[in-house]
Amino acid sequence: MRTEISTAAAFVTRLLRAAGGIGEEQLRCFRECLQEALREHYKHHWFPLVPSKGSGYRCIRINHKMDPLIGKAAGMIGLSHERLFQLLPSELTLWVDPFEVSYRIGEDGSICVLYESPQPGGKTTKPLEGRTSCKEEWRIGRSSPSKNYSMMTVSS
Repeated sequence: MRTEISTAAAFVTRLLRAAGGIGEEQLRCFRECLQEALREHYKHHWFPLVPSKGSGYRCIRINHKMDPLIGKAAGMIGLSHERLFQLLPSELTLWVDPFEVSYRIGEDGSICVLYESPQPGGKTTKPLEGRTSCKEEWRIGRSSPSKNYSMMTVSS
């Protein structure tokens, strides 16, 4: 769970960094606060033997309404929801599941994998067909992010 949470928090933090206007110390604090909020939120909803169980509960979502966990972490560094809406995509879905973290920007965007690891017992999650296309869609703006972002990757 630690790697998946770290990956998700780093991704949201990098989106904020790319938008600009937030200092590195604030970003560090935001990332730590978001990681702690996710750990607490997921502690009884993490099922490595059945990774899809609880996926909806663990989903981080911005859809013209701010995700409460992101909002809580942002509040700890003095960022309002209004400011977050200016800095982050207006539609962002981030799935944080055992062995995989993925995201989608916009309702019609491709799903991109940020982190993936083999499941116990030799099971591996299938790579998504459109990884290259999701990068291309982001570059050409088909997935409708609210700001121009560079493609980011998170490695463990």
